[in-house]
Amino acid sequence: MLKSILLVGVGSFIGGALRYWLSTLIKTSLHTAFPWQTIIVNLIGCFAIGIFWGIFNRLGASSNSMSLLLTTGLCGGFTTFSAFAKESIQMLQQGNTGGFVGYVATSIIAGISLVALGYWIIK
Repeated sequence: MLKSILLVGVGSFIGGALRYWLSTLIKTSLHTAFPWQTIIVNLIGCFAIGIFWGIFNRLGASSNSMSLLLTTGLCGGFTTFSAFAKESIQMLQQGNTGGFVGYVATSIIAGISLVALGYWIIK
């Protein structure tokens, strides 16, 4: 159990650090109030977890150490759905209903589609 917790922790640290770096890079590059950094990171994370899920499923190794490190740890630390939820509520609070609907719909529909695509590519 301790080994699993450490693997998830290491993966989460790396994923969180990557998320921070990429989010900062995107935000400073685009100079917009719309949270592109969060949606881009979420979509990349959804695609990556689909790829990893497909690989581990194909290998019959869905509960091994590498799976814990890469899916639960790395992808879990990398994706930013808590920021997504907060930013969605902020858009509603600011009266930006159109931005809210576009943000939520794109995140959910494209995210689920990219998980499926990543899994399908590997399967």
